[in-house]
Amino acid sequence: MGVGGTRTGPAVGAEAATPDWVLVFFCFLALAVSFSARSTLGLVMPFWEADLSVSREFGSAVGASMLIVMAFLAPAAGHLADRFGAVTLLAAGLVVVGAGLLLASVSSAPLLVAASWVGVSAIGFGVVAMHVAATAVAPGAGTRRGLATGIATSGASAGQLLVIPFLGLVLQAAGWRFSLASVGVAAMVLGLLLATMRNGRTRAAGASAPRVSDAVGVGTQLRALARSPVFHALFWSFTLCGFTTAGVIEVHFLPYASFCGFAPVTGATAFGVLSAVNLCGMILAGWLADRMDRPLLLGAIYLLRAASFVLLMNIGSDVSLLYLFAVVFGLFDYATVPVTASLVATHLGTRAMGLAMGLISAGHAVGAAAAAYGAGVLFQMTDGYAWVWISSTALAAVAGVLVLPLGDRRGAGNGRVPA
Repeated sequence: MGVGGTRTGPAVGAEAATPDWVLVFFCFLALAVSFSARSTLGLVMPFWEADLSVSREFGSAVGASMLIVMAFLAPAAGHLADRFGAVTLLAAGLVVVGAGLLLASVSSAPLLVAASWVGVSAIGFGVVAMHVAATAVAPGAGTRRGLATGIATSGASAGQLLVIPFLGLVLQAAGWRFSLASVGVAAMVLGLLLATMRNGRTRAAGASAPRVSDAVGVGTQLRALARSPVFHALFWSFTLCGFTTAGVIEVHFLPYASFCGFAPVTGATAFGVLSAVNLCGMILAGWLADRMDRPLLLGAIYLLRAASFVLLMNIGSDVSLLYLFAVVFGLFDYATVPVTASLVATHLGTRAMGLAMGLISAGHAVGAAAAAYGAGVLFQMTDGYAWVWISSTALAAVAGVLVLPLGDRRGAGNGRVPA
């Protein structure tokens, strides 16, 4: 049933549709730059402590505040993607990301650095996000929805594969300011390039995302989502997903590697390995989502992620274990995204997919913010990361239990959220 009480089924031929691979490529590239920019925070945090005379808690607070801003923006960005398409939104977000990083690179006062990161770049991060890319790609992808979404959103890992290890070298040679400036320039250039690509096939791709009907208000959609058990299962599991990925790994993995005694280049390279495997894991998860029981797949990803934290607790100073964790965790890191997006499309509908994914992504960002700041506080209190990894293990397991009972549905997905 649709939000207004009318039955809404898939559009004719929807499941036979072919993904717009040009749109998939643009989303891939935008996420590659945005997520590389986000990940520089963990890399520069130890350098801020030395250069700006701040504590680990300062960097953690910046990371948490960034994620809170992204959480507030996620539903609005998703709704705008429903109404107007994603290409222009992605272009503007990239320009904002670049502007914030450039401002941070020339700021000397800690508060100005934080304001540039949280008050400017975080706005761009909230727009150039996986839920916007998934909303753009999934509705018209038919039976290849999982694969197309997996490829597009894997850009979040692909950029980090090359950029983060490279920035580790740049940090040692030229310092954190030049590193931030170089990423900022790259983001702005790509954003301006995308802004010029609004004609021909690109414009058609941007317009391909479904628009929310003017007859169905956002309030009606929100009320329908609030009554949906499927939405709650996906929302709360993805909130815990944020805690166990973007919060503790994106913000604290590199500082943890430094805490264990590894050089910046070693930690950055391990993060690059994690990103490389993550790229493969997202595409594999998307491919599997088109072929197997998706709640079972998603639950397994969360449970296996929980097991990987046990390994992280025991790496000590063994570089081989550091790289082993990077491989194991990378396989299950963002693999939840294409599976969750596919479940949203079929269980909640594609016409308001941006809003639903935006809210779910907001939960992810809130969970990540709690983890980013909480991990910093726990580190200051215990002078270590043991309790951070213990709590991450437990919460990832809970996320797996939440999604396992969801039934799988095929051949649905173009209606609105069930009322």
